[in-house]
Amino acid sequence: MLRRSSGILLHITSLPSSYGIGDLGPWAYKFADFLAQSGQRYWQILPLNPIDPVYGNSPYHSISAFANNLLLLSPDLLLQDGFLSEGELKNVPDFHQRRVDYNQVIAYKKNLFRSAYDRFKADEHPDYRHFDAENAYWLDDFALFTAVKEYFSKQAWSDWTQEIRDRQPEALRAMREQLRESIEMEKFLQYVFFKQWFSLKEYCNQRDIQLFGDMPIYVDYDSVDVWKDPALFKLNSDKRPSFVAGVPPDYFSETGQRWGNPVYQWDALKESSYAWWMQRIKRNLLYFDLMRIDHFRGLVAYWEIAADEKTAINGKWVEAPAEDFFTVLLENFPDAPIIAEDLGIITPDVQEVMNRFGFPGMKVLLFAFGDDLATNPYIPHNHIKNCVLYTGTHDNNTVRGWYEHEATSEIKQKLIRYLGHAVSLEDVHWEFIRCAMMSVADMVIFPMQDILGLGEEDRMNRPSTVKGNWEWRLLPGEVTPSLSHKLMDMTGLYGRH
Repeated sequence: MLRRSSGILLHITSLPSSYGIGDLGPWAYKFADFLAQSGQRYWQILPLNPIDPVYGNSPYHSISAFANNLLLLSPDLLLQDGFLSEGELKNVPDFHQRRVDYNQVIAYKKNLFRSAYDRFKADEHPDYRHFDAENAYWLDDFALFTAVKEYFSKQAWSDWTQEIRDRQPEALRAMREQLRESIEMEKFLQYVFFKQWFSLKEYCNQRDIQLFGDMPIYVDYDSVDVWKDPALFKLNSDKRPSFVAGVPPDYFSETGQRWGNPVYQWDALKESSYAWWMQRIKRNLLYFDLMRIDHFRGLVAYWEIAADEKTAINGKWVEAPAEDFFTVLLENFPDAPIIAEDLGIITPDVQEVMNRFGFPGMKVLLFAFGDDLATNPYIPHNHIKNCVLYTGTHDNNTVRGWYEHEATSEIKQKLIRYLGHAVSLEDVHWEFIRCAMMSVADMVIFPMQDILGLGEEDRMNRPSTVKGNWEWRLLPGEVTPSLSHKLMDMTGLYGRH
């Protein structure tokens, strides 16, 4: 599945644009050109699903496993397609170039979307009707869910009136009629996303750039997926979670992590041959050339916490039907290009499933210098071919930030000893990139912040914090021909072009 290659991790929100947030417009195409000119084959992004300020705008928390984040729509392309006028794009707020102000962006784009929909509904669009029919299996309920949620002042679906909460057919019909305009506008915007995304995907693929996506293992409780199919999740008689997901106490947290997502009712999923999961995998494989499953180990065994517990301490491991699930998955999608996120404490049963089904795992170079250099699994001489190697991920500090603020003097000495020469703060990111390029790992991925040698203030996410994350943006002047040339030279030198 993998070949010797390299790529860059940069979420769409991090692209430059005039509208406060990266989008699928001109700069997405410029970045694809930069990747091609730099000899890179992969563009890795974070999940595309809708985000919510309630969850700190995290792409790993969403109201839908199938819908897309409308904030990524390009106003420039809406103008190009005749859905906006030039006058409507004249008075753009003075957005911050380096950080995304999500509340400001949401308020601005909401008005643009209303104008675009008003123009759209004035004409007939046969290709929209085709999209609507092809995606009805998720789109109908999602559009209804978003409209009803707005109608109930954004309350969680479990707090809606009982007949709507329980999806009584007559009540749903009445709401579809009452909220028809809001429902149709949501469908239209998802259609526009579909068009903009696949135009970009075609452009990338023509340049031998593969789009590398990411799929969270869980969905949020307050999501259309749980509202539509509550039997697929462990809920009580009031349709509230009886158990939630997380991870047990470890070196990083004495109380573990209580994520709060409802856990799956695997017996019910198995009865349908995992139909919901198969639809989800199919959707992701349509959008991406390669896909990472976040928290892969939860598909083998997951940490289940009683919903009334305040921490993850008293949870327990529960086995999932991994062998049967992945057998069905590969029967439906032979040679599915899936990467397993296998970081953290990985038990032998998880490794056995990965080996049996041939799923590549991950290595992170930032983890390589904390333990015994001879045996550390993240150190380059212990790498294997069938894996994806990162300098760091979206959850880590940047290489420079790590070296400046996290690496102890002992770790720095280990790094110097391993490399065989002194390391400066200004060049440490290139030392890591070169070290990764030399590895036998088939694929290496670099966060754009590490390509640029940026510091701690430019990291994408700080786990266990809820504010200030997912905001970093690339500046237009940071993508230069000299940077492209340096990457191309190194990519060719180590046989990754």
